[in-house]
Amino acid sequence: MAESLYASYADILSVCQGSDDPEELLDPETGFASRLRRLCDDRLQEYEEHGADPHTLELLRLERNTWALLQLLTAERRIIEDNPPRTSAAALLAENPYTPTVTVVNAILASSPMLRELVVIREWVQDFAPPPPRPESTTGYLRGTKNALAQAARMGAPPPEWRVQTLDPDATHHGDEKTLDPDDMNYGKTLAQALYRYIRAGRTREGADLCRDSHHPWRAACINGSILFEWPALSIEPEDAEEDIERDVLQGNRNRRLWKRTCTRAALSTRIADYDRIVFAALAPSPQTSGVLKMACRTWEDHLWTQVAIVFEEKISTELNRLGGGFWEGGLLAAEEGVHIPTPEEEDQEEQEWECEMALALKSLETVKVEEGPDAQHPFYFSQLKVIQGRTRELVELFAAELQRPETLLLAEYPVICRFFAHLCLFLKQLNEPVPPLAAQVIFESYLRVLEDAGERDLIALYASVLGDNAVERYAMFLVSLELSSDRNERRAALHRAQEHGLDIARVAIATAEQTIGRALELLPSLRGPLPPLNAPQPPPSDEELLLARSIEWTTFMDATFPSALEHANLILRRFLAGGRITLARSLMEQLPVELANIRTPEERATEYMHYMRFLKLWDLLERCAAAAALETPDMGRDARKAWLTDYKALLDQAWEEVVHLLTVMEWLVVDVEAPGGDARRRELIRIRQTYIPDLVMRIHTLMLSSRQHVPGNLKRALSLANIVADSRYKVYDDFVNEEGRRLSDYLKMVRDAAIAGLENGGSDPFRVVM
Repeated sequence: MAESLYASYADILSVCQGSDDPEELLDPETGFASRLRRLCDDRLQEYEEHGADPHTLELLRLERNTWALLQLLTAERRIIEDNPPRTSAAALLAENPYTPTVTVVNAILASSPMLRELVVIREWVQDFAPPPPRPESTTGYLRGTKNALAQAARMGAPPPEWRVQTLDPDATHHGDEKTLDPDDMNYGKTLAQALYRYIRAGRTREGADLCRDSHHPWRAACINGSILFEWPALSIEPEDAEEDIERDVLQGNRNRRLWKRTCTRAALSTRIADYDRIVFAALAPSPQTSGVLKMACRTWEDHLWTQVAIVFEEKISTELNRLGGGFWEGGLLAAEEGVHIPTPEEEDQEEQEWECEMALALKSLETVKVEEGPDAQHPFYFSQLKVIQGRTRELVELFAAELQRPETLLLAEYPVICRFFAHLCLFLKQLNEPVPPLAAQVIFESYLRVLEDAGERDLIALYASVLGDNAVERYAMFLVSLELSSDRNERRAALHRAQEHGLDIARVAIATAEQTIGRALELLPSLRGPLPPLNAPQPPPSDEELLLARSIEWTTFMDATFPSALEHANLILRRFLAGGRITLARSLMEQLPVELANIRTPEERATEYMHYMRFLKLWDLLERCAAAAALETPDMGRDARKAWLTDYKALLDQAWEEVVHLLTVMEWLVVDVEAPGGDARRRELIRIRQTYIPDLVMRIHTLMLSSRQHVPGNLKRALSLANIVADSRYKVYDDFVNEEGRRLSDYLKMVRDAAIAGLENGGSDPFRVVM
């Protein structure tokens, strides 16, 4: 039954994908997130009717809530109101100090984006709060206590010492430890707990009605004290002047500041029962009463509501106090003294301070402990918090990183979470919000696998091509997921299937190669550290190295992608050579199309590729020289020896010329600081030179010195090589480093041995051999 959700999601995506109008995408009825929220809501009801397991219901509920939050907050942040901004709160009070509190607060909200977002968040978390329990109505006020007192009076006996003597609502708060009848006490506790749930759900008026129905009218009066004072006759603005409103209707609390102080004192009083203190703290949340209010928090949503309510109420109170509050908040003195009108700089600074305060409050929710429901680290709670913080980009990156962990794939909620994040990326992209491309690729790749596992392969094409300009990247991501499981022919066929969806094969091939290269480089270890050894046997290639080597296949299927193949070949060869994987580099070079060597532009790219070709041919030549030397045997005949010597000398001559050319003429892999690729490429090229230049110098020196008996002139070559190494024009000496086998001192010892060898045939002049 859950699998059909994938198709339903795809249907909604198909309907909304053609729109790039934010107002359409954020429409509360037909917008993308709104449709998904309604889909989850409908399916949630269906699952409940079929008795689905609680875990599935919980996931779907959280998914629905998150889409609702995205719809509300994104609309608040993105949709620009057509109406001009209303008069500021300071201006209203300056013109009329008797402006009702509700009008002043509305003006404060209009000028503060943070406060408007807090209103949206608070209403959202209230909308999805569990329905409050409604205690059964009683037949009278404190019926049990009243009957007990009446019975004692009829009997002419005093009431028990432990029982209250009056029906005063505060009878139990006088500090004399008097109690009510147990039934009345239990009902009072149940009622208070229900009132908190009504306040938590934003249904304070219904809570007040419950108090009246329960014969606790003073509780209703206390709850209604939270209503801001409103008097339309004193707050008519020009745009409202013609509306049909009752101007002389007064409602709300005329002295809310005093009411709030009273609630705060009651919440902090230890004489009052905890359940009553929680109600007072919920009515007037503040930093002082936060400890009391948190006693009632059971779920992560409760903690979120508490933090938002505290910051919102404190911000409103601070703003009213800063402005003087007018007559209804500050009394006649405030009305006579006037209002303080802050400068724009002061307003901006204060807004930034409150945003920092809100950020700290939200930060605490990342690790808050909960007693019921999922913990704070649940993916949906974590996502909701990041959305509230305005850090959706970071959220996408973090989830993509989690997808790299094998244990993430084993989570029971993985398909649901992956589906959500895939559509979150689509939602953000449709709104032109910045989405990290690599992270999005990881997420879509994962979702494509989810679709395959769920048997929804018909949807893969849609999710690979649904985003217009990003369609190439999407299909390329699917091809990247093939990794090493497919051979070259299968890759070619998969690439050509892109035409079925109207995609440019060349662009798909290039994107696939680049994504594969990026993926492989992320998996491969860093090149930092000591230079790789060259004399030890090389291990077989790892899967990551094979993935990097085979990434070039995507751009070698057609001539149109050969320029990109040249660029990719340079990058891969550079990575292999910098890591000492010369065997892999030689194998790759053998598989590359010969046409790459004929590409001449851009020049620096063609030159780098030519340098790799010449170097790998030289490396092969040096190995052939060593192999030829090993062919000499004592029992060789004259003709055989003569033929061998001719071939051997030709190889040595060629190797010498190639090495000298590489060191002096080619300026092998010497790169300008401003060359394309930046510092990373420059560091890799320097690493390659430091890895192979000392080895080339020492190997050709050894070959020349060891062959002096067959080719006497080679001793002179060996000694003359030192001049090339020392020549400041070529700076070959800079490539010798302080590592074993690559020290300049190691080479100088070899030069000394060659000089001594020059004295083998007699004489005392060490320079005779180089004359």
